[in-house]
Amino acid sequence: MTIHKIQAYRASLLHFTDDPLHNPDGTHRHEDGLLIVNDGLVQAAGDYQQLKSTLPADVVIEHFPGKIITPGFIDTHIHYPQTDIIASPAPGLLPWLEQYTFPAERQFENPLHAREVADFFLDELVRCGTTTAMVYCTVHPESVDAFFEASTARNLRMVAGKVLMDRNCPEFLRDTAEDGIRDSETLIKKWHKHGRQLYAITPRFAPTSSPAQMQLAGELARAYPDTFIQTHVAENQDECAWARSLFPEARSYLDIYDRYGLMRERAMFAHCIWLNDEDRARMAATRSAVALCPTSNLFLGSGLFDFQRAEAQNVPLSLATDVGGGTSFSMLQTMNAAYKVARMGGTYLPATRMFYLATLGGARSMQLEGCIGNFVAGAEADFNVLDPQATPLLKRRTASCDSLEELLFALALLGDDRSIAATYAAGKRVSGMKVPSEASIF
Repeated sequence: MTIHKIQAYRASLLHFTDDPLHNPDGTHRHEDGLLIVNDGLVQAAGDYQQLKSTLPADVVIEHFPGKIITPGFIDTHIHYPQTDIIASPAPGLLPWLEQYTFPAERQFENPLHAREVADFFLDELVRCGTTTAMVYCTVHPESVDAFFEASTARNLRMVAGKVLMDRNCPEFLRDTAEDGIRDSETLIKKWHKHGRQLYAITPRFAPTSSPAQMQLAGELARAYPDTFIQTHVAENQDECAWARSLFPEARSYLDIYDRYGLMRERAMFAHCIWLNDEDRARMAATRSAVALCPTSNLFLGSGLFDFQRAEAQNVPLSLATDVGGGTSFSMLQTMNAAYKVARMGGTYLPATRMFYLATLGGARSMQLEGCIGNFVAGAEADFNVLDPQATPLLKRRTASCDSLEELLFALALLGDDRSIAATYAAGKRVSGMKVPSEASIF
């Protein structure tokens, strides 16, 4: 019996090759589509009738009638150690950190605890259709090892890093400027580009890193230019004032990172609510990207992201859940919140744009276009199977949809984890029920 490395999946296909806000031709939809995967990579994606004859005669097609195959969602900002404190009450960001976040993170010095949480966290991500995320671990190197071991076991494309934090935090979570960088470099050598794993240099945020640690983080970023950088900026007005008081020489909160060489391609800044036009110009010039975190911003009362100003200045945008400040692992529910935040600021966010931000927009912001985020030939075959009839309300609403935009809008506003029928990583099912296949008969 011939064992093929080729798999084939039939359903409606949707992916993007450009931002639909600027190029309507960047949206690709095949009502009856076929996705062909060869050894974990996309071989072809297009119309079923046109592509079916290219398959070997004995390849079995997995058929998902009535479903939509999209690239796996990309979550560009999330904290796996905060899984167990999601939906914890607090009057704002800083009290929330002190009361819930720091005590929870203390437990991650225990590798067994870290691995148990990492396993649950990754299972929850793929159950919600997310196949790539930029993930914060804790200050403990053991938390990074546990996370990457769990991700490697599932063959997921993940980015993660050890938090750097040498001041303004509990002693039990404090590293030193030198030890934090030394540990980070060891982890880079161990995990960066190990299989599908990638490393992110991770100063938590400027107030919890001393100038010495920020300086060393910038030097590490220059020494390893293909690593990622992830941190927080301009989330909350109290936080902004605090950061400026600690770095009085900086022009702005964002400028703190710029001064230490932490703005470049593959740098991801969460929130970015309280930036000014000069800040946004620096984001665009350095190709540093924004991770939009709407459920977290609403939950913590941080503010509303200014879509209009960011778009006007060509700032790279992506979408993120920010669990545990964020209130859902689901990127569909995150789209729901993003739409409402945009409307409150006077911007209309089409559904195609929301799906773009959650797929190719994330890949572009991470400088991973061509690797993940769409179905171009050679891309890694990470994808979702969306069910527009997953709930009685969705089934009723989508039955009368007469356009792609209307269908996607219903999924974004009414969908959640139940809308993900299956999730695949590198062509292998990692979540959801296997469906009956059909023989490839032509």
